[in-house]
Amino acid sequence: MTFTRENPRPASPLGDDEVISVSVLNRMARTVLEGHFPLCWVAGEISNLTRAASGHVYFSLKDEGAQVRCTLFRNRAQLLPFRLTEGMQVEVRALVTLYEPRGDFQLNVEALRRAGVGALYEAFLRLREKLEREGLFAPGHKKPLPRFPRCVGVVTSLQAAALQDILAAMARRAPCLPVIIYPTPVQGEGVAQQIAAAIGAAAARGECDVLIVARGGGSIEDLWCFNEEAVARAIHACAIPVVSGVGHESDTTIADFVADRRAATPTAAAELVTAGYCEEAQRLGALGQSLRRAWRRQLEARMQRVDLAARRLIHPGERLARLRAHLEHLHARLKGSAGRRFEQARTAAAQAGLRLRHARPHIARHRERLETLACRLPAAARTALGNKRTALAGLGVNLAHLNPHAVLQRGYSIVRDATGAIVRDRRQLQPGQSIRVDFARGWARADVTDCGDT
Repeated sequence: MTFTRENPRPASPLGDDEVISVSVLNRMARTVLEGHFPLCWVAGEISNLTRAASGHVYFSLKDEGAQVRCTLFRNRAQLLPFRLTEGMQVEVRALVTLYEPRGDFQLNVEALRRAGVGALYEAFLRLREKLEREGLFAPGHKKPLPRFPRCVGVVTSLQAAALQDILAAMARRAPCLPVIIYPTPVQGEGVAQQIAAAIGAAAARGECDVLIVARGGGSIEDLWCFNEEAVARAIHACAIPVVSGVGHESDTTIADFVADRRAATPTAAAELVTAGYCEEAQRLGALGQSLRRAWRRQLEARMQRVDLAARRLIHPGERLARLRAHLEHLHARLKGSAGRRFEQARTAAAQAGLRLRHARPHIARHRERLETLACRLPAAARTALGNKRTALAGLGVNLAHLNPHAVLQRGYSIVRDATGAIVRDRRQLQPGQSIRVDFARGWARADVTDCGDT
């Protein structure tokens, strides 16, 4: 189906009498819409906003005269930097299409932004890309923040609530740290040059060790002066480390990219520059507690030593009396022990004398027994010798029976092959093979002419 220049209606590929289903009709209509409407930006007010459990967002986009259904799928809804609400004026980049199952004309939203900020956002992107190409955002240009700054400078408005937040945070965390304010407007036409001039003045005067550029939250228009090129280049050229504390946590400006450190809020910027003092205060507090605990332990140990010394401190007369009683007790124990030792030695000597008398040898008895054994010895030797001779004769007879030469004496012979192995089976021999035959006396060499099993 195509459009012609002469006829704005699409040229239908169907005949006049051809009947099609509703599904085919809706599919053809969707193809025509998606093929002839490119992605475009559409502005309007959100109404009938619905968030499905799947994460998709459905709403209507309306103006004074019409409305259209819109679908924002989950993967794109998760990327929005803000939350959609009823009545919000927005601009959507969408694909014109038709939802076939219901035949609803709708927009599939590819991107969404607040109405009126599209041009500013595009300018923001262009400037960010330009400065990034020039290297203003490079990590190599970032200066480290001093751990213990001697003075902190603040570039902001004297009437800004952000200034009060910064001063309150610094008074709470580092009350002795001096603060120098470089006042400048932070909202309105032409204030970017004034902010840049204040940053340049702070760098030229060199009164502070770190500089905070701050402003409270607001719309993109309110914060736009911190997206100006003049402010970005002033921060980049500043010899003093710069902390950006502009807007709320979700706000991001060009100044945040150029600054040496970015803080989510003005209060966070004050906490960032005083972090060293706060950490040291915490460390000193911990050391103080450790010192108090160590001092308390030492004091308790000394008190215990005093108590022990007091218990050991007694009158010399009482000590002498205790020593005298102890000496008498030792004398009694020594006397009793010596008597017992003497009695024990006497008893042991008497028992040893008894054992010695019982152990005295009877020489006559032993001589008589020796004579008896001397008479028995020749007879026992003759008997043992006769037994051994009889056993030896029996072994000789058995050995003669087992002698292979005795078998050869009866007419047997031993057949060996060429390797000297004894032939026990005719299958070990082949016709023509040389063999050796051993007899009871001598041997003979022969050749095998035939072999058989019988």
